[in-house]
Amino acid sequence: MTTQQHYIIEDAALEDLQAVVDIYNTTVAGRMVTADLEPVTVESRLAWFHEHNSHHRPLWVMRSEGKVVAWLSFQSFYGRAAYNATAEISIYVAEECRGAGVGRILLEKALAEAPRFGLNRLVGFVFGHNEPSLKLLRRYGFEDWGVLPGVAELDGVERDLVIVGRKV
Repeated sequence: MTTQQHYIIEDAALEDLQAVVDIYNTTVAGRMVTADLEPVTVESRLAWFHEHNSHHRPLWVMRSEGKVVAWLSFQSFYGRAAYNATAEISIYVAEECRGAGVGRILLEKALAEAPRFGLNRLVGFVFGHNEPSLKLLRRYGFEDWGVLPGVAELDGVERDLVIVGRKV
């Protein structure tokens, strides 16, 4: 897929959850994107799905030719009201579309739409060895706001978690 292809970004529907989970699960084995060590199920992600809504914390899917090829979620950063203007974003892209600009398109939309959701800051939690994601976020003005050294253990290897953020 190239950025020249037609795509649609819209709120995810419950029937999209299988595709969202499938894309997520393609990242588990690589140990670079998620801290899950085993694939997740649709059932295990139902509560997470229902935490999203179109007016406050959306979950978007990107479609190309009707197929979900990527998704982006806004997640409440911290469970207390004083943090409501900050959200964590997550972007996941289908294997066949990685490196084709899909993440950039979703990130640009998130930055443009964030104020509509009452957000003035976005944060990301990215493994320190996930250079592609860190490079993308930094290209769009995200700065390193913190590092949690060695907080994740993936197959016996301690990994840092980099916290990046940006005012919108």
